[in-house]
Amino acid sequence: MNIYLINNDFYYETEKLAKVFFPNEKFFELHEEPASECSDRIVIRLDKNGDTTSVFAELCTGDFCETRSRTAEEGEDSELAAADLLYDMLVKMTGVSQPWGLLTGVRPIKLFRRLKETMGEEETKAHFENVFHVSHEKTELTSETERAEAQILASTTKESFSLYISVPFCPTRCSYCSFVSASTARTKHLIEPYTELLCRELEKTAEIVKANGLKLDSVYMGGGTPTTLSADQMARVLSTVTCSFDMSTCREFTVEAGRPDTVTEEKLRAIRSCGIDRISINPQTLSDIVLEEIGRKHTTQDFYNAYELARKTGFGNINTDVIAGLPADTLDSFKNTMDTLVYKLAPESVTVHTLAMKRASTLTQDGKMLDKEEAELAMDMVAYSSRVLHDSGYKPYYLYRQSRMVGNLENTGWSKPGKECLYNVFIMDESQSVIACGAGAVTKIVTGSGKLERIFNYKYPYEYINSFDEVLKRKEGIVTLYDQLR
Repeated sequence: MNIYLINNDFYYETEKLAKVFFPNEKFFELHEEPASECSDRIVIRLDKNGDTTSVFAELCTGDFCETRSRTAEEGEDSELAAADLLYDMLVKMTGVSQPWGLLTGVRPIKLFRRLKETMGEEETKAHFENVFHVSHEKTELTSETERAEAQILASTTKESFSLYISVPFCPTRCSYCSFVSASTARTKHLIEPYTELLCRELEKTAEIVKANGLKLDSVYMGGGTPTTLSADQMARVLSTVTCSFDMSTCREFTVEAGRPDTVTEEKLRAIRSCGIDRISINPQTLSDIVLEEIGRKHTTQDFYNAYELARKTGFGNINTDVIAGLPADTLDSFKNTMDTLVYKLAPESVTVHTLAMKRASTLTQDGKMLDKEEAELAMDMVAYSSRVLHDSGYKPYYLYRQSRMVGNLENTGWSKPGKECLYNVFIMDESQSVIACGAGAVTKIVTGSGKLERIFNYKYPYEYINSFDEVLKRKEGIVTLYDQLR
């Protein structure tokens, strides 16, 4: 479908909004008058006259063709006015009101907080519902999550930073995954040299941190699947962190033990021996049929065994991830997943993701498309998870969105009081510097203006290994950035 923009450059937001309703459509940007015989099109036109701007929006597709217009007064956001007109027509054409309305960004919590600073909470909630067309349920979720995030963010200082450690290896690649990770079947020979160099990068990073007077707030070891490392390799990496960095200010250390088929007692004891209490064991679903469908090479029993082993080994802070909208999942099987996790296992936190159809994932490359029935099913799943978690004393503490999510929904972290993952809040709010080590890792330094300056490591393990001197050289960029902040 063509998007015609006359006297404006609103393509980015127009395309994002259109894709919410037409997730499988390809759009093309044009800055010319549409031909009269052109059928499928979106047209956004601005006509300025003194202090006012006339905003026109047209949507034509199939048998539907409609035009709407309004006047934007001086100081009013013309792009928002155009989106509002287009949204109304898209809802009328499809019969679907989107749960997040006009909002297409990753971080609705940041937007809510920014508006709340000037409007107050109640007026901001009204603005979300009346101006952005966000549903009442999602507005309340946003408000509750923002309050939880604000408490965590208030506890950090400008000298604080978080450390991210990347282990980009997985036993296999899940069908929905688009992250940079390598299956151990093909890259097992790289894991040991990668481990050695990762320890060297961590030591170098610790020297830089110490020289700049930074205070470690939280550590997150993710991937990939960090527990693809052996117990010895895991212990070496973790002990490098605890011996090289000043841990006296560190409030949280999380290790992803994401794939239950990689969890062993030896690895768990290696993690615990470094004083780490928080791990994430992620079943994604407790249906063996769904696990097989998405390419997870483990069973639900493997998850139960790993979870029980973690409790036995002394872990008192466990997160579990689930995904709503997975292929072959039903509402009943999703309810069973949530009921089993919450009522029988009672982990300290549960992160409810919604399936995102990433372009690089196997699902998308195999031709899987988004459809209305699956969107409605995902909405029912997410709504059920919210009820169960709320009723069981869990509270939402961080939230983010992704493009091409089934049902145009969200990912939400829920936790018992006092068990929130600090790192998740810091990384999503982007108000604390995150120094990252390992392949695919991106260091993000918060500047004096609040913007982020990024330092990229090489994406793939073989690049990281072959160009390690350059990795260390780039780390010196941290020194330069903090010199500029003084």
